[in-house]
Order: sequence, then structure tokens, then C-alpha cells
Amino acid sequence: MSKKNKRKLGNGKAGKAKNGQEDGTVKAKKHLGQHFLKDEAIAQKIADTLSMDGYSNVLEIGPGMGVLTKYLLMRGIDLVAMDLDEESIVYLNHSFPLEHPEIFKKTNGLNVIEADFLKFDLQELYGDEQFAITGNFPYNISSQIVFKMLEMRKQVPEFSGMFQKEVAQRICEGPGSKTYGILSVLVQAYYKAEYLFSVPPGVFNPPPKVDSGVLRLIRKKELNLPCDERLFFKVVKTAFNQRRKTLRNSLKTFNLSNNLKEDTIFDQRPEQLSVADFVTLTQKIADDPV
Repeated sequence: MSKKNKRKLGNGKAGKAKNGQEDGTVKAKKHLGQHFLKDEAIAQKIADTLSMDGYSNVLEIGPGMGVLTKYLLMRGIDLVAMDLDEESIVYLNHSFPLEHPEIFKKTNGLNVIEADFLKFDLQELYGDEQFAITGNFPYNISSQIVFKMLEMRKQVPEFSGMFQKEVAQRICEGPGSKTYGILSVLVQAYYKAEYLFSVPPGVFNPPPKVDSGVLRLIRKKELNLPCDERLFFKVVKTAFNQRRKTLRNSLKTFNLSNNLKEDTIFDQRPEQLSVADFVTLTQKIADDPV
């Protein structure tokens, strides 16, 4: 983070948070979708998914008790850890550095922020600088995290982390699959998506009821699509909102000309179209004289 942006935004408070545990641990909270990763090897593998190529800023979402945070700090990066949980904020600001003094001797430090990622203005942190995003994401908002990341795509060269397995697979899925959908197309329009490995429930405290999966997204060199990008997003979302119908029926609200609707692309269902096909479809709709 540049000096102009490197101000202390953390707001951890000394002492014990409400409902804090006497032994200094943090209790996972169901309403926040928390499942704390406890497997050190998996935490290190997630930290190692980031290449740090061309950037030094990393934002970790949902650090919990810092098992991933620790391995990110070992990489000597400018790290911001963002969480909504007051207990986590207090722990990371006070107990965590005391438990890992050797790491903090070799790092630029940890900026801990109590905030909702979905509502936080990231330009307060980074201005126009590049930053990667990673984390063991709360499963109840993981898709929303990806959509916000896409809004910031010109500043986010890499994104990695833990999702519910089926969500991670959906993001990385290709056309022709029943799980291929809105997230798949919008993410893959701008990023190379890789499903890296699966994670069983037993490595979390408390264990979730589902398997988890880790993915990595690497931004493509070309940041702009050869079409109206707002229209592209609208076409993709509208098409998949009625995914069982052909595009001729699912895109009726666009009031397309009869001539355009005769195009064979409208005989297909949305899951049959690649990202390139959706770009072509958007171009056709934009050029429609109606």
C-alpha cells in the first residue's frame, strides 16, 4: 500500500469483546456464517495460491482466528484483514501478534479493519492501486463477494479462497453443464478460473454440513470486452433467470426485432453458450435496429 493510503483504519479495542472467551479464543458465530479453518497445511496452500506478481497489497476477508492470516504475513505482503466480528478484531489486534512474535518481526504489520466488505469503500484503502483478495469466505455471502470483486476487476489481478464446494465448481464450470450459470460467465469473461482442490468438513471448527473447495482467479490481460459491458451483464443475468427456456423466450423483455429473433443463436439455451457466444449475442442485440 502506498504511503498516502497506508493509514491505520483498524479499530480493535483492548480487552475482551462481548461474548469473548476467557482463554482468548474466538467463538464461531452461526449468523455470520463462520467456520474457522484449523488445518495449517490447507491454510498455507491457500496463501500460496497468490503469485504476488505486480502487486503487494492483499485483502483477506473473514480472517477469524488468523490461521490463513499467519501464512499470508509470512510472505511479506501489505495485508489488510477485514471482519465483521468484534471478537476477531480484538483477537487479531492483541492476542494474535503476541502469539506469533517472530512473524511480526519480519512483516510490515497487519492492518485489521472491522467492516462489512460488501458495504466498505475499498478506495479508502487502496485508491487506484492493485490488490488481491483472498480468504476463507463466509458461505452465506460468498457469491455477493464475487460480484463485488467483479465491480472492482480493474484493480483486482488475482482472487483466491475457500467457498462451498458447489459454488467454487460453478464459478469454474464450462458451458454445457447444469451448474454453469451467471457467475460462471461473468467471472470467466474477465478471469481464468481454476478449481484447485476440495476440503472436507472436518478441518473446520465447527464443521460445515457441506464440502468446501478452493479456487483461484487470474485476471486476463484484456480488461475490456468487445461489446457494451453493461448490456453484457444484463443479457447474461436475464438469460439465466429462465435457464430452461431458449434465448428467444428468456430474452423477450429486450423487445427484439423479428429478424434478429430468427438468428439460430436464439434456438439455444443459456448454458449452451460460451463467454464468446454471449459477447456475440450482446453485439447482435446492441446492433438490433428496433
